[in-house]
Amino acid sequence: MTMREAIVYAGPRVEIIDSPIPKAQPGQIVTKVVVSAANPKDWRRPARLPDEPAINQGDEHAGYVHEVGEGVTEFKVGDRVAALHEITKSGGSYAEYAVSWAHATFHLPPNTSFEEGATVPLTAMTAAVGLYAKLRLPEPWLPAEKEIPLVIYGASSAVGYYAVQLALKSNIHPLICVAGRASERVQKLLDPSKGDTIIDYRGGEAAVVQGLKDALKGRKLEYAYDAVSENGSYQNIAQVIDHHTGAITVVLAGKKYDEIPESIQKPFTFVGFLFSDLKDFGYVYFRYFERGLEEGWLKPQPHELVPGGLHGVQQGLLNLKEAKSSAVKYVFRNEEQ
Repeated sequence: MTMREAIVYAGPRVEIIDSPIPKAQPGQIVTKVVVSAANPKDWRRPARLPDEPAINQGDEHAGYVHEVGEGVTEFKVGDRVAALHEITKSGGSYAEYAVSWAHATFHLPPNTSFEEGATVPLTAMTAAVGLYAKLRLPEPWLPAEKEIPLVIYGASSAVGYYAVQLALKSNIHPLICVAGRASERVQKLLDPSKGDTIIDYRGGEAAVVQGLKDALKGRKLEYAYDAVSENGSYQNIAQVIDHHTGAITVVLAGKKYDEIPESIQKPFTFVGFLFSDLKDFGYVYFRYFERGLEEGWLKPQPHELVPGGLHGVQQGLLNLKEAKSSAVKYVFRNEEQ
């Protein structure tokens, strides 16, 4: 049995090929993909590593369980699920069937569509890894009991949007959010009475730095989540964060971040850690996301359906590269022609 699969080359350029339907290995799930979601890394990685063999770069997906591997007891064939495919491995989500590990899969509650579910796995988990595994901030089930100023740079981005929601669930305030065109969406989540505010980066770097200082009102800043990690973001944060106890978590691979003073911690946030030393972390947070979706406090990122199914992947990745739409997740219904 074969399936259609989209292979992503630098450009981005996408080729649709026929591939064998993957088999579930022990601990794995094969999902019949209904919706797959695009992420910036899907075009950035081939561009950064053009000499590597082209692969199916898709990771975020939602659909129906097709097969479960040995040892998988939490899921059964036919379950509605969302999942994160292990980055760079075979069985990616730009295909009719995708592979995920059971710990990186969660049930979709009835009130969540496949399109909504597909926006969650990679980006919400990246937010959680940065906040809780790297910055070591109070987790939502043991929320903060005192003020903890936190800067979220790129708060209206896919990762930033979930970082804001999780930080609020952890009772972290004041939240100082740097955003642009889609700042109104973030503003609706914040609590100004607790010092939460938004700074528009379009005012220029000097205005951003001054805005950060004004929002802090003399408080010490020790934590920052840089969901942008380029275009002056971490340099701006470095001008206001404490140079002895501060930590800026950054998200873009392949950079040294030398502009951040050595006295400031700069832990790297990467969702791929879920497949090495953060497996238990991933297991717990994916099930917490399921609860958040069901209870309504975790709001999926707004999405835009790109027509053409797998044939639309190239256009979706081009849209991301050209930043055609702010704060919208591009999704594909994989079986659509």
